[in-house]
Amino acid sequence: MEPVTLRTERLELSLPTLDDVDAIFDACQDADTQRYTTVPSPYERRHAEEFVPKVAEEWKSGAHVTWAMREGEVLAGMIGLYRLDGRGGGELGYWVSPWSRRRGLLIEASRAVIDWGFDPAGADLHRIEWRAVVGNVGSARAARTLGFRYEGTLREALVGSFGRDDGWIAALLRTDDRMPQPWPVIEG
Repeated sequence: MEPVTLRTERLELSLPTLDDVDAIFDACQDADTQRYTTVPSPYERRHAEEFVPKVAEEWKSGAHVTWAMREGEVLAGMIGLYRLDGRGGGELGYWVSPWSRRRGLLIEASRAVIDWGFDPAGADLHRIEWRAVVGNVGSARAARTLGFRYEGTLREALVGSFGRDDGWIAALLRTDDRMPQPWPVIEG
């Protein structure tokens, strides 16, 4: 698969480059990013340096597609569709740089990625999942805003730097007339 660039009102979504390494390294020092995503902990500069060429390789294989979210010259985060299974399924994943949070950038970027994911000229997906460590309230709010429908809790299903965590799972379907299940009550 060839990389594509997506644009929204405020963002450009494109391949991360070596020029992004410093910003990626800085963003991934954030405790919440390390706690709630699969980035290594502790996050070392070499992780950012290895990440950039890995993203380009993953685009070629078609297994994962990742974009750097840029607001002008500022790296706002990373977003992608992962575990593209070749049968119409994938998973939305992201992290937002601490300096870009709570400004609606994630929702804006996610809508562009979801639209591309469902588009027959894009990834041609039928189902996009979202998963998050139980307790990642910010991510759950974003998923609800985007229209993901809660499906349940996966026990010890998410593996990260902190071990195995329970995870929430929700999904969007390209054609879906089912009633949404209620989201669990979350505080924060």
